[in-house]
Amino acid sequence: MQRGWTLPRVAALLLGLMGLSVRGSDFQHHRYEDMVRALFAVQSQCPYVTRIYSIGRSVEGRHLYVLEFSDNPGIHEALEPEFKYVGNMHGNEVLGRELLIEFAQFMCEEYRAGNQRITRLIHDTRIHILPSMNPDGYEVAAKQGPEFNGYLVGRGNAREIDLNRNFPDLNALVYYYEKTNGRNHHLPLPDNWEQQVEPETLAVIKWMQNYNFVLSANLHGGAVVANYPFDKSRDARIRGRTTHASTPDDKIFRKLARTYSYAHSWMHKGWNCGDFFDEGITNGASWYSLSKGMQDFNYLYTNCFEITLELSCDKFPPASALPREWLGNREALVSYLEQVHHGIKGMVYDENNNPIGKAQVSVAGVNHDVTSGVEGDYFRLLLPGTYTVITSATGYVPSTSTVTVGPAEATQLDFYLKTAPKQNLKVKPHNGKKNLSSPKSALKLGPR
Repeated sequence: MQRGWTLPRVAALLLGLMGLSVRGSDFQHHRYEDMVRALFAVQSQCPYVTRIYSIGRSVEGRHLYVLEFSDNPGIHEALEPEFKYVGNMHGNEVLGRELLIEFAQFMCEEYRAGNQRITRLIHDTRIHILPSMNPDGYEVAAKQGPEFNGYLVGRGNAREIDLNRNFPDLNALVYYYEKTNGRNHHLPLPDNWEQQVEPETLAVIKWMQNYNFVLSANLHGGAVVANYPFDKSRDARIRGRTTHASTPDDKIFRKLARTYSYAHSWMHKGWNCGDFFDEGITNGASWYSLSKGMQDFNYLYTNCFEITLELSCDKFPPASALPREWLGNREALVSYLEQVHHGIKGMVYDENNNPIGKAQVSVAGVNHDVTSGVEGDYFRLLLPGTYTVITSATGYVPSTSTVTVGPAEATQLDFYLKTAPKQNLKVKPHNGKKNLSSPKSALKLGPR
């Protein structure tokens, strides 16, 4: 290699050859104030397609800022899916934070440059980027820096609570319902759940309640693998043995994980960080069982499908490694986002063309339903194939349709529900809230 050529300069040259703008100052670690400035800089450069909002504050009072991309920022447009990326849930796992800041800058610049792929994504998707869910933990880790950062220093929030072990445990409830033919989606939260979670967790749950997210990814570090639900095993933990805990949408989750892995420069090769994961993907419980995690909560409490992306062997890589990591993840971040436009979507109306919110959309043979949003639109991720879809709502006669899903854009399938005769207007009894706070399990602090 020619003298004077460093890895960052080589990576920057490659990015330039690919037609992507390169800003040398971007490839650095961002403390909280730096991160906030970077986000607002993007918003000022792309004011008509971006919006910044806060979903809450951390224990120490730092805002949890989200940058939104949309052709109509701040507005949900019917049939336009909502997508989110979440980074830095563990404060000392910093690569996701830096990648999402860079991704936001990239999206803005490519949109301004007229990149058709990025323009279409912004026009057809409402994209939410939360670079740091745990800004307090990051500041603790950053004080030690890349060279001296320990495996656990800054992992938790300011109270040293692991946020990925802090969500209500809905797995125990759904595993019980599987045996009793009970509810399979939007499970009830425990009593007093708001007092049982940290401020950062509370803010994210409220965020999920306010936006009908369809697809999500949670960016971590400490390994290189795309991890999909369930994280929590159905079986009692036996030392030295793990078991696959599949969701009813196991095939879709595998496909989502493969999408990221194969678009990533080296994740799909399998051998990383001294571990081997076939195709660069793993079921969470097959790796190790984890309770009260965020990705399982997304699936069981909302319409959102989420996977966890482990992106670096080094939890706090040096700034010199950031250009290579960006180059390795850029295409994967875009390709995964595009998956939100697969499957089926549509509107649920009544006889007078009024939208019906909270209608239940079921797919025959898949024991996991989704619901329509307040504007009557629904989104259901599905693999290519032919499906029987049943839509129902309280006070209406259920409607059934057959639909064929292709490999490209989502197939639109609308439903018009007729009002049920009065004698059939009985509301099914709703499962009451159950306080199923699970007992403390043995401490297992893997990357997730």
